[in-house]
Amino acid sequence: MFVAAMAIAAATFTGCGNSTPKASLKSDVDTLSYAIGMSQTQGLKEYLVGSLGVDTAYMNDFIKGLNEGANAGDNKKKAAYYAGIQIGQQISNRMVKGINHEIFGDDSTKTISLKNFMAGFISGTTGKGGLMTVDSAQNMAQTMMQAIKAREMEKTYGPNKEAGEKFLAENAKKDGVKTLPSGVQYKVIKEGNGAIPADTSLVKVHYEGKTIDGKVFDSSYKRGEPINLRCNQTIKGWTDAMVHMPAGSTWEVYIPQDLAYGEREQGDIKPFSVLIFKIELLEVNPKKK
Repeated sequence: MFVAAMAIAAATFTGCGNSTPKASLKSDVDTLSYAIGMSQTQGLKEYLVGSLGVDTAYMNDFIKGLNEGANAGDNKKKAAYYAGIQIGQQISNRMVKGINHEIFGDDSTKTISLKNFMAGFISGTTGKGGLMTVDSAQNMAQTMMQAIKAREMEKTYGPNKEAGEKFLAENAKKDGVKTLPSGVQYKVIKEGNGAIPADTSLVKVHYEGKTIDGKVFDSSYKRGEPINLRCNQTIKGWTDAMVHMPAGSTWEVYIPQDLAYGEREQGDIKPFSVLIFKIELLEVNPKKK
């Protein structure tokens, strides 16, 4: 009944331009149509402003487009045009802005090329004239986005990366510090003699994480209880250290930035940060209580 009533309402919507059709409630269907139309506007203005970026100063233009769309009926040519307008607006207001923020952060002076974006978007949509396949484009976009993002982040956080590299170079020379093939460094605080976990093993650990300036960003000790996790469900540097640790061991582990969070900012951890962890491996495959 709802769909039928909406169809009737659309059929009787004979206004044009930016005018509001004059209601004429001569029957139950007329009244129902008007009531449904009115009820569907709850929260609409907030949606137009918040989600679609419509400036309320131009509501007459919105009404004009609304009238045209409602009176287009099943005209496939107009439907295609309106769909293009809608998606084009989403590209302008959401996609490009979101991509720019992902790559360039808060630097509003930099943007991807809208011309080339649209060239690729249209070729992918029509299946004509593409310079690459959609699958290869997805792979290339992901790879290049990470590379460009890392390059942009390095301009900002280059000193952080240099400080980390200097720290690791000096730390490697200290007594008791050993280096794994991956570049992870560690120092044994307590030597255990239990099982050594595999990368898929469930382990029970206590830990504390800090940056090279000594700032603690996470600690199970402060929370008052150890945690259980899979060795391969954390940063690569953690995984590499734990698969070399016998249960009962406590190590201080020094993780290069590329085996931690790299160019990503993670809470209090700035991009390209070398991380230091005290890891206490309590159990391998702990029994459920």
